[in-house]
Order: sequence, then C-alpha cells, then structure tokens
Amino acid sequence: MNLDLTGKLALVGGASQGIGFASALELSKLGATVVLLARDEERLAYALGKLDSSKGQKHSYLPVDYANPEELKKKVSVFLEKSGPAVILVNNTGGPPGGSIVQAKEEEFIKTFNQHLVCNHILMQLVVEGMKEESYGRIINVISTSVKQPLKGLGVSNTIRAAVGNWSKTLANELAPFGITVNNVLPGATGTARLKGIIDARSQKTGISELDIKKEMLHEIPAGRFGEPEEIANAVAFLASPAAGYINGVNLPVDGGRTGSL
Repeated sequence: MNLDLTGKLALVGGASQGIGFASALELSKLGATVVLLARDEERLAYALGKLDSSKGQKHSYLPVDYANPEELKKKVSVFLEKSGPAVILVNNTGGPPGGSIVQAKEEEFIKTFNQHLVCNHILMQLVVEGMKEESYGRIINVISTSVKQPLKGLGVSNTIRAAVGNWSKTLANELAPFGITVNNVLPGATGTARLKGIIDARSQKTGISELDIKKEMLHEIPAGRFGEPEEIANAVAFLASPAAGYINGVNLPVDGGRTGSL
C-alpha cells in the first residue's frame, strides 16, 4: 500500500490543536511538508516543533483567522506564490457553539457559513490549479456526522455542515478527471476542546452534571468510548495518500458506530 507523501505540500486548517494538529502530525510522518493554519501563533509555533521532519521536510505555519476570509485568502495566496503548489488540503476549523436552531440568530449562520464553507472554497480555489498541474490532489474536509444524522442541540452546526457536505460532493464530481479527490471525514464525539465545550454548555443550560451528560453520550456509542484525535487523523492521512486515489466523494464517519445509518 502506497502511503508515501514525500515531496508533497499539505495545508492543514485548525492545526494548532485537536484533530487539525493530529492530522498534520500524521501527514508529516508519511513524509509530507506541512503548513499549519490557525489563529494562535504561540500554539502554532509549539505544534510546528512536534511535526516529524525525518525526511528533510521544512514545515511552516501561517497565523490566519477563518473569521476573516479575505485575510485568509491574501496570506495563503502570498505563501503559495513562494512555496509552489499544495496538493493536499485539509479543511478543518472549530465548530460553532451549541444551541437550538429555533433560537439561533441570523449572524450565527452567516459567521459559521463564512468560517466553514466560504473559507473552504477560498482555499480550494487557491490550490486547485496547482493540483491539476501535478495531476494529484487530495481535498479532505473534516466535518461532522451531522452530515448524515443531525445532532441534538447543534442547530447552526447541523445546517452549515450539510452545506459543506453538498459543496464537497459537487466538487468531487467536477475535479475527478484531474486526479483530484474530494472526501469528507466525519468525526463522532472526539476528545477535544470542542467536545468539552459542548458538554460544559449543555450542563450549564440543563443543570445536569457533566458526568451524567458524558454517560448519556457514551451510551449512544457502540464502541463505548470517545474517539481520540489521532484516530480521526489516521483517516485523513489515508485519504491524502496515493493508496486512496479511487476513493472520491464519500462521507467517512469515524465515530465508533454511533451514526444510525450506513
């Protein structure tokens, strides 16, 4: 199985922590040169030092804020002009706060739409011509199992994640003739800061203890545990590899069996 990514440049969003960092680390282990994208420069610098550079890679990072799409576009565009084509793009950024869809404010939808779909689209357009020139491209979107089955109490997230899923499938069909694949990785409940935030918010709103909320969530997972960021990253890294060249346009849940559909 060819998993070698030596000589390939990867852009990884939300890469200072959690699933984004774990994905960047796995890609570096397979030989990719990685560019970390996130807001917090201090965390980015720390994450950079943890990447595998055993194949001579010179990794780097770009402090960018997905809440400012134009800034993201400018910084990444300038970087790519100097670096050459990126043939792996991992679209990943933190999800919006939980809450019911009935009570969601209009600006929550607009903000989340920009941070997820619009920024994904900007980054895709910046890398796609280089991918075509190389006849190799991997666009992997880290979304959510809500693409298949909406999650209770995540109204805005459910809505925007579905939009990203359909954007991705449409893109996969258009880019397939150029040797470019577009796939979605759908994490279930994973041990990240976001999961803690969701549990904290639900506890404060309902008065139910965090421990009881965790027990309730775990009851829904056949595997009986939360996932680890590294387990999501393994799926991302495989889809980025040459071995996954005929996998295109799919939603891949990594959720311990929680999603109630195929």
